[in-house]
Amino acid sequence: MRGSGPSPGRRAKRVTAAVVATTALALSGCGSDDEGEQSQREPTIELPDLSGESLEVGAVWTGAEQDNFVRVTDEFERRTGASVTVVPSGDNVSQFVGTKIEGGSPPDVVMVPQPGVLREFADNGWIAPLEDSTREQLDANYTEGWQQLAAGSDGDLYGVYVKAANKSLIWYNQTAFDYAGVSPPDSWDAFIDTAWTVWESGTTPVSVAGGDGWTLTDWFENIYLSQAGPEMYDQLAAHEIPWTHESVTEALTTLGELYGENRLLLGGQSGSLQTDFPTSVTNTFVNLTEPESGMVFEADFVGAVIGDNTDAEIGVDARVFPFPAVGEGAPPVVSAGDAAVAVAPDGQMSEAQEAFLTYLASTDAAAIWAEPGGFVSPNKSLEFDVYPNDVQRGIAEALIAAGDDFRFDMSDQTPAAFGGTTGQGMWQGLQNFLRDPDDIEGAQAYLESQAADAYGH
Repeated sequence: MRGSGPSPGRRAKRVTAAVVATTALALSGCGSDDEGEQSQREPTIELPDLSGESLEVGAVWTGAEQDNFVRVTDEFERRTGASVTVVPSGDNVSQFVGTKIEGGSPPDVVMVPQPGVLREFADNGWIAPLEDSTREQLDANYTEGWQQLAAGSDGDLYGVYVKAANKSLIWYNQTAFDYAGVSPPDSWDAFIDTAWTVWESGTTPVSVAGGDGWTLTDWFENIYLSQAGPEMYDQLAAHEIPWTHESVTEALTTLGELYGENRLLLGGQSGSLQTDFPTSVTNTFVNLTEPESGMVFEADFVGAVIGDNTDAEIGVDARVFPFPAVGEGAPPVVSAGDAAVAVAPDGQMSEAQEAFLTYLASTDAAAIWAEPGGFVSPNKSLEFDVYPNDVQRGIAEALIAAGDDFRFDMSDQTPAAFGGTTGQGMWQGLQNFLRDPDDIEGAQAYLESQAADAYGH
């Protein structure tokens, strides 16, 4: 879809200022030395004796992300005597919880990545409002914006946002950029030009995780927020304007400048549709001398995949720049996160559930989670020196500095049937678009039909 791209014969062998500054970093990605540093930290909260109690916690995380969370639950076990088991929830958290409740064996706590799903849980009476001890930690450590994201339709608070994501980041392989003689771009036009220059140098520019529909929603949301602006973003998220609106047409046209050029995508469109998120990262950073791809887009948790599956050093081999501004728009600031909620169909939260949520809302848990990297906390009281390197610190500082001036992931705000389910809604609609970027009208018609069904109008 980019007619001015180079011919094959030419091919040779906001977030905020804190994030912008990371483009110049050349620092090693060394983590904390060991867990001794963790044990030396003085606890900030008291936890009850829960000997003999057990908790089952459902979470979508796997691999390094799950391992880092288990570090947090291990400390809770040590301090309370309780036993905590982490079980996989899968991508469809709503289906997971509903099935478990129907079967009479719901988890005690579940991590919910979508505010819309959290509200559905509260409306269904599946989860219990937070107790005073947890609210005290929230008031001490969280801005009002992060607290209200976990509010139900009744205005009560039901969850603790334990894990945040800065979803306006593009990670790049320094070797690929050195080969091409390019530096991080600050606009979408410059990004596309940079991609073509990387292609001419002999490296495929971008690895797109099209096999995971959620990554495609993040591409769209960043472009839409920057190009259409925050007010339109809010209206589309609430389905106050249809997906056939001209602003969506413009955003898909812009995204098509990348998706419509097979040469810019590792494996082309078909290969991208078979690439999952972890593979998109390893494609970019496993081979440091002859990288398969030069760039990969996704949130700060890319760092965990890099650390777990490659030898790349964050800040040396793997670097990051903010998602570029589109047209005359401002650089986008898209965030996401996971909220811990207490599953209690009978309406009664147990002492163990309350203690666990209070612990997760404290800096005690956040510090342990942050040490290995690949994690950002919305807890504003957490000291930045707990993060393992300056790249992670810069990303965390940017998130906290943004305060409440951000937009939450659009797909996570919508009903789960539209924004969070494999094979339908936004995930499927944007996979359809990646498969055929010329059919913008068809993609919009599908998205609007799916949205109308999910929103009930």
